[in-house]
Amino acid sequence: MKKALLLLCCYLIIGMTARGQNNSIKGIVEDVAAKVKLTNATISILNAKDSTLYKFTRAAADGSFALNNLKNGNFILLLTYPEYVDYVNPFTLSNGQNHIDLKSIDMKLKSKLLNEVIIKGQATAIKIKGDTTEFNAAAYTIQPNDKVEDLLKKFPGLQVDANGKITAQGKTVEKVLVDGEEFFGDDPTLVTKNLRADMVDKVQLFEKSSDQAAFTGVDDGQKKQTLNIVLKEDKKQGYFGKAEAGYATQDFYVLQGMFNKFKNKERIAAYATASNTTKTGLGWEDAGKYGGLSGNMEMTDDGGMIMYSSDEDIGSQFWGQGIPKAANGGFHYENKWNGDKESINTNYKLGNLNVFVDKNTINQNNLPNGIINSNNTEYSNSRSFRQKVDATYNIKIDTNANLKINIDGSLGNVNKDNTYNATSQRGDNTLLNTSDRNTTNESKQQAFNLSALFSKKLKKAGRNYSINLSQSYNQTNSEGYMYSLNEFFDENEIKYKSELIDQFKDNHLKNLKVSTNITYNEPISQFLKLVTNYGLTFINGKADKRTYDASAPGVYNILNNEYSNYFESDQLTHQVGAVFNYAKGKTVISFGNKTNFARFNQSEHLTNQKFDRNFINWLPQASYTYKFSNQKSVSFNYNGNTTQPGVTQLQPVKTNDDPLNIPEGNPNLKPSYTNGLRFSYRSYKVITNQSFYFSGNYRFTSNQIVSNNTTDDKGVTIYKSANLHNKTPYSVYAYANFSRKIPYTNGISGGLSLNINNSKNYNYVNGDLNTSTNMGLNPRANISKYTENYDFYISFGPSYNAQEASLQKHVNNKGWGSSGSFYTSVKLPGKVKLNADGDYTYQPKSASFDKSFEQFIVNARITKAFYKEEKLKLMLSVNDLLNQNKGFDRFSNSNSITQTTYNNINRYFMFSLIWDFNKMGGAPQKP
Repeated sequence: MKKALLLLCCYLIIGMTARGQNNSIKGIVEDVAAKVKLTNATISILNAKDSTLYKFTRAAADGSFALNNLKNGNFILLLTYPEYVDYVNPFTLSNGQNHIDLKSIDMKLKSKLLNEVIIKGQATAIKIKGDTTEFNAAAYTIQPNDKVEDLLKKFPGLQVDANGKITAQGKTVEKVLVDGEEFFGDDPTLVTKNLRADMVDKVQLFEKSSDQAAFTGVDDGQKKQTLNIVLKEDKKQGYFGKAEAGYATQDFYVLQGMFNKFKNKERIAAYATASNTTKTGLGWEDAGKYGGLSGNMEMTDDGGMIMYSSDEDIGSQFWGQGIPKAANGGFHYENKWNGDKESINTNYKLGNLNVFVDKNTINQNNLPNGIINSNNTEYSNSRSFRQKVDATYNIKIDTNANLKINIDGSLGNVNKDNTYNATSQRGDNTLLNTSDRNTTNESKQQAFNLSALFSKKLKKAGRNYSINLSQSYNQTNSEGYMYSLNEFFDENEIKYKSELIDQFKDNHLKNLKVSTNITYNEPISQFLKLVTNYGLTFINGKADKRTYDASAPGVYNILNNEYSNYFESDQLTHQVGAVFNYAKGKTVISFGNKTNFARFNQSEHLTNQKFDRNFINWLPQASYTYKFSNQKSVSFNYNGNTTQPGVTQLQPVKTNDDPLNIPEGNPNLKPSYTNGLRFSYRSYKVITNQSFYFSGNYRFTSNQIVSNNTTDDKGVTIYKSANLHNKTPYSVYAYANFSRKIPYTNGISGGLSLNINNSKNYNYVNGDLNTSTNMGLNPRANISKYTENYDFYISFGPSYNAQEASLQKHVNNKGWGSSGSFYTSVKLPGKVKLNADGDYTYQPKSASFDKSFEQFIVNARITKAFYKEEKLKLMLSVNDLLNQNKGFDRFSNSNSITQTTYNNINRYFMFSLIWDFNKMGGAPQKP
């Protein structure tokens, strides 16, 4: 009896299993309107639980497909075909439904998407294609006249701050392209703040390689975090734009206008802005290029020598500190012709920016035998003007050869006035010194850059070469005055010394760089490639800096030899390199090395001194990427580089711009070597809209060049560099982000993110070794929901920061703070919309700072729209509703901890009139 029951159970189990494995699904993939069978369409079956691939096949010549022997369960059917919208259909297989016949599946072209409901179920919001994350704009709700910036805020892992700066997966986005082409050059916000969101088909996020690396397919380490805005086909014909005028209390104002015209491959755009609010109209990156050259020189990792701008010109930029007044505009033109074989992309921009800054800086300088606390007040007023033109011409000479030429030039001038008042005290609060300093500076800059890249594919598949030629030239002439009075006090606060400096400074700088790089790509096998390169670079730099003392009030004709110098340098660098690249299936491996051989010659013409140096830089690299699926990948990277001492560290251009801080060179410096490791993992699940991204990097340096500073009993610091022995500085950084739709919440998405950083650095202070440790921990949680009638996003989390110097551990800066942000919009009847956003910050008091800092900045807007398409809007807005925008920053550097406060724009009420115009649509016309 028992044996019979056992046999019966086995029979039932086998029978049920057999029935479960006999399930099937079939259908025909076609475009019914075009009467086309979509041969080789990809048919995938995903597990509904986690979106992992279960089975896949391709459609036959007649468009039909069939998948048999399927198990029971919940699945997702995904059909894809180039230029067509993805078809997604959840389904269930059980004992009661063994066979599914979908018959005809009518696929729709993306160009015909418009207002049709194409996808059954849920649109695929994100795809991962290799190293590219692709966001489907159709999966996100937008409002009439929303801009690209509004769309980006809804993507998981992307943040857009109040200035338009974009952060994606923990990294700053440096470029925003439109259909793969630059739009207004390197100013991302001119795209994100003005291009309409309803024109977007998809947004691609990736790290853009250099032109040469993109051609050879081998990583050269030159990557920029990039967004590519892909437009809908029916949105590439017509014109659109925006005009805005606003006036506020305290006489604040905003004027903005932009016009765009698209016709086939031709695109024309122009913009103009004027404002005395934080809306300066400058892109967050381009604004930084308004600085002038001050004559500092530095050696780059590849052996190059550059002259660059220092902080004395920082007032000509606007980073949110102070009160700005700006007016600027630009023009953009791009076109393709000759069957897309030739193209041009050109921009002209000009701008005027005035900034007034009232800043207070508190600094704690930790010494072996005590501390020095200084309090510095600075008033600065800068006025800058700059204009720039650039153009890119590309021609496909034939099917195998391509030539790309880039050219740009700029002219600018900066005028700046500064007033400094500083007081320093010993640790017992007795007065140490005072410094009062007034400086003026007027500078004129000009720059010209030219580059050409020729690439050629040879007969053998994968064999190619490229030649890159480039030239850059920049020149700056500046002059200004410095009047400084420094007084020194003993322990009884009795003045025992005064120094008066009254000087005129006249500076002339020139820098010329010419370089070439030849790359050859040889396929060793079907999966293995070898890329070799040779580069030659020549750099000539001249820095003529003259300082004159006054012989009479207002008469400066006595050359000060101590602070006058005329440096000229020539540098010749040879680079050779070889990189292997292996790609097979889901695996990509790359490894190789580049070596620079450099010869450096420098002369100081006023003293007839010469300084020669030869050195070698090693730049090994390796990477490994494994792609589990289109939605999941992992990668490891290694880079090493030799860092040569900078020219200012070896033989500084001596300056007394700050008489209490004086640089001094060290000709015995040796190069340091840094190793960098990076790991990243990303995944996305379709149905739950779940994404996870993690990246981490670890860097450590041997023989590092560190500061070796000496501070005397007057509070004057001599800055010098030295090599560090028997210690290894390091830095660790990790970022993780998880987001998904929260079940049973009617479409609310939630996310968790974590930033961790830790570093240990060293420096010498008065002969003693100081160890500086920094640690930051910032977990955050967020929830969001985007619908047709309302949106909201809330993010908040604690933060722990610790900065400690070993010389004075008891006066560290440690503590738990918190930060958060929110955004919300509500659509009311009568075409009325409410918007509000805010940022909250709290930093605790510590042993270094006796006061905590807290502020909550809230901005709000109410908008009334008119007409059917809401083209005209009236808006009442309030900036900093709670009037708490104080301007605040804390940071540490070596053995010092600094806190800065500065003036900012506070509460004002503004009334604005906004007009959006748009006439886009229709199929692109044939040329």
